[in-house]
Amino acid sequence: MTHILAIDQGTTSSRAILFDAGLKVISSAQQEFPQHYPQPGWVEHDPADLWSTVAATTRAAIEKSGIPARDIAAIGITNQRETTLLWDRATGHPLHNAIVWQDRRTADTCTALKEAGHEPMITAKTGLLLDPYFSGTKLKWLLDTIPNARARASAGELAFGTVDTYLIWQLTGGRTHATDATNAARTLLYNIAEGRWDADICALLDIPMQLLPEVRDSSADFGLTRADLFGHEIPILGVAGDQQAATVGQACFDPGMMKSTYGTGCFALLNTGDKMVPSKNRLLTTIAYQLDGKPTYALEGSIFIAGAVVQWLRDGLKIIRDAKETQPLAEAADPAQDVILVPAFTGLGAPYWRPDCRGAIYGLNRNSGPAELAKAALESVGYQTRDLLEAMRADWGVAAEGVLRVDGGMTASDWAMQFLSDILGAPVDRPVITETTALGAAYLAGLKAGICPKPADFQKSWALQHRFAPQMDATTRDQKYARWSRAVAATMAV
Repeated sequence: MTHILAIDQGTTSSRAILFDAGLKVISSAQQEFPQHYPQPGWVEHDPADLWSTVAATTRAAIEKSGIPARDIAAIGITNQRETTLLWDRATGHPLHNAIVWQDRRTADTCTALKEAGHEPMITAKTGLLLDPYFSGTKLKWLLDTIPNARARASAGELAFGTVDTYLIWQLTGGRTHATDATNAARTLLYNIAEGRWDADICALLDIPMQLLPEVRDSSADFGLTRADLFGHEIPILGVAGDQQAATVGQACFDPGMMKSTYGTGCFALLNTGDKMVPSKNRLLTTIAYQLDGKPTYALEGSIFIAGAVVQWLRDGLKIIRDAKETQPLAEAADPAQDVILVPAFTGLGAPYWRPDCRGAIYGLNRNSGPAELAKAALESVGYQTRDLLEAMRADWGVAAEGVLRVDGGMTASDWAMQFLSDILGAPVDRPVITETTALGAAYLAGLKAGICPKPADFQKSWALQHRFAPQMDATTRDQKYARWSRAVAATMAV
């Protein structure tokens, strides 16, 4: 039993990757699933799609490897965070579609809570801001909207969970209702200093605490899978939200180390060690991972639209057929044009937190075309990352490590990563393994199983594939960033 299976349940697809004891990939499988948009600003997933794609890709990865399930020592789960599910404990049947992290339907609720003066208390306890992004107000909406849901929740008939919790419930046949500290920390309901669900916040949102899962370490026993699923019971021994799993996969175990993951959104984390650092720049204070009952904290900046802007070029504007086409288009763009795209399709995340904003394009002329739009789309990710890192450095108060470790699908674009280094004025390191989210989940499970080494030794195995060094002169960098800042200000003023 020396193999580890990672389940990576993301916003647009589910993946399963089988690793050997040295954390090298043996096999993998991936499936996309539909997105549902019932109203502008609303985003939902069918829970059946989440579960069926996870089960199917897990079976496919095992079958492709030729390794029997009995030889898999552990499963690690990583997941899209904040996405909210509510289901019947007796049947496992969801009462509503999953409300996705991108969803903005609770913006008015958050505004009302802010105006009532509740945000400072919530931020002090959870490290989070009052924004529709987080699970708490989504769960409140479900309880307010579904007939008799709150009464049934109070009677202990219903269960709440983020995607990890829902998958654990399904995998274990309802035997385990649990989450890990990193996912709990994203709900708006968890006191990250005291390590418990917060009764005051639950009371404020009128959420019965009987709904809530047990919170465990990121490397812990979450139960056994049903034997009928994969032919043999497999222990689930690691769980972490996707960005925290990527932080582990990038071996960012030392305070001051930073990583940024580029998937549907972009999420940058700065390890702050055993210290909760309150943000003065509207970043989030969160848990990076929790081992042996001890949380390691982080500052996090969240960008809602990163890889999704490339999907918009493909599916919305239909000016590309494949993400790989953005690089040659960007290279061919007219250097005399400086088109700025602010991709606030579902609002602006950190450090602005404006759920009401929508996207805007500046600097168009008669010669602007697909090449200029592709370039602006890729540049928007670099600009937004600089917004985050500027805020992080101001909050941290001591010199953060100058190097940014990057991972995720967009890092395959050399052009995008070079622009990122240029606009940051700092080195950008792309590792040999860029799918670090699944790697982090596998490591956490392997650590509990006794297969993987302690963090200090795992850190030594991190391998650099390419370092991008800044090539842009400081004057140009500052001028371009100032233009971006003006574009964001104009977008927020509309």
